[in-house]
Amino acid sequence: MELASIDRSLVSAVDPRSPAAEAYSALRTSVQFAALDRPLRSLLVTSAAQDDDKSAVAANLAISFAMGGSRVVLVDADLRHPRQHALFGLDGSRGLTSALLGDGHGEVPLLETNVTNLRLLPTGPQPANPVDVLGSQRFADLLGHLQASADIVILDAPPALAVADAALIARRVDGVLLAYRASRTKRDHAAKAQALLAKVGANLLGAVLTNAKLDAGLRRYFG
Repeated sequence: MELASIDRSLVSAVDPRSPAAEAYSALRTSVQFAALDRPLRSLLVTSAAQDDDKSAVAANLAISFAMGGSRVVLVDADLRHPRQHALFGLDGSRGLTSALLGDGHGEVPLLETNVTNLRLLPTGPQPANPVDVLGSQRFADLLGHLQASADIVILDAPPALAVADAALIARRVDGVLLAYRASRTKRDHAAKAQALLAKVGANLLGAVLTNAKLDAGLRRYFG
């Protein structure tokens, strides 16, 4: 598997034996356990603020699921600040908005990544009003189509407190994860993001803390 074009922050692919990659494997297991009583075919990853690493969390979790044998579609639904195509070293000129707004090609422009079992749907051209796009019935229908072709669909959305996009998507997916960055995410912002998602009826599975210091004992274990 050629990984030269993948960003180094995608540790689940570039350094699968690292403590960070192991943490994403543990997160994948936790998500799977959360789905024992309720099928989980779609998962939204968002954050409270812009710099909470939510895009890297979504991508690493998608990679972990794919490496575990699941057929995964990763959707970059951050129509304002897309990152997934850059993380995977792919062309993001066509994608989600191309499929929803119609660019004459007809098909959903899913891209094969360098990770087996993982396909990416970039954002495509930036729309004038992302809220109208993500709140449309066309988006709901597309999400259903993607779920039918994969074991799990993981969506990367804008920060919950910044714009309404994440709240709109949260109502359409089976589960939501919030990404927080250690020593950066403000406590009151985290609480407000949780409250906002609860208000729209989101199935909040839990939170992911990024950039946390590794315990010295675990560091010795992983070498």
